[in-house]
Amino acid sequence: MMDFAAAKGPKLMLDETSVLDIGACIVDGNNLAPGRAIPDDGDPRIDHSLEGFLFTCGPDHIRHPQPMTGAFDGRRYPLHGSFSSHPANILWTKFEDGNAECRADIDVVTAEGRTARLERLWRIDGATGEVSLADRIVNTSAEAMPVFLMYHMNVGGKWFDNGTRLAGQMLERGGFPWTFGEPEGDIFCVPAVEKGNDWAEINLGPIAAIDNKTLRVRFGTDTLPFLQVWRNQRAPAHVLGIEPVSHRWVSRAELEEAGEFNILQPGEARNFMLNFAFV
Repeated sequence: MMDFAAAKGPKLMLDETSVLDIGACIVDGNNLAPGRAIPDDGDPRIDHSLEGFLFTCGPDHIRHPQPMTGAFDGRRYPLHGSFSSHPANILWTKFEDGNAECRADIDVVTAEGRTARLERLWRIDGATGEVSLADRIVNTSAEAMPVFLMYHMNVGGKWFDNGTRLAGQMLERGGFPWTFGEPEGDIFCVPAVEKGNDWAEINLGPIAAIDNKTLRVRFGTDTLPFLQVWRNQRAPAHVLGIEPVSHRWVSRAELEEAGEFNILQPGEARNFMLNFAFV
C-alpha cells in the first residue's frame, strides 16, 4: 500500500497490487474503511478489495456472477468483473504546493480473453481536501467489447449513529436514515441524472466520530447515470456502500436485449469521474 495525502483532506492508502484502489481512508485519526466487517463472497480478490474504502468493478462485468455465452458457455463472469487483483503501473506521483497527484495505467485481461487499459488519475486538492478520480477505459483488444463500471465506496457501519442520514436529489423524499429497508441490510439502484446537471451528489452524515463531518460524493452522470446503495449488517458484516454505476440493476441478458451495453470499438475509450470530500 502506498501513502497518498495532501495538506488537507483524508490520508489514503492506494493499493498498487489491485487497480490502485483505496484501502484505508483515514479521517481525524479514524480509518473509515470496513476492514473485515464484510460478507464472505467466496472470492479472495473481492474479499481483499471489499475491506478497503473504494474498489472498482468492471470492465467486462458488474455485480454478481452471471453465465457467459457462446464460446464460453458453461462459465460465469467473475464476481464484480475482472479488474480486481490487476497490478498498477505507476507513471508518476507528485506532492507539490500542498496538492497530491498519482497517475497509473492498469492493463487487464477480461473473462473473454480481451484486453483493456484503465488510465487512472488520483488527485487531492490541498486547499479543500477534495479527492478526485479521473478514469479512462481504453479497449486495447482487436474486437468490439461492452464496458461496464461501478465504484464501490464502502464505509464501516460502526461509525454511524441514529443521526446519520443519506441525502440526495435522486433519493425518495430527498433522503432518509442510513438504516433504510430491512433490518439486516438492503439495496436499491436509482437513476442519478439531474436535469440540467452533468454531476450527481449524495451525502452521508453527519458522522460523529469524525467531528460530525459528512461524506460528500459527486460523480459524472454522463457515464455513471445510476446510483446503487447497499448495506449489510448481517454479522460479521457491518458496512454501507455508495456505488455510482454505469448500468441498471438488471441481468446482463436484459441489458443486452434492451440495447444498453456501452460498446467500445478497438482503440476507443470512455471516461468516468468521481470526487469525494469530508465536509
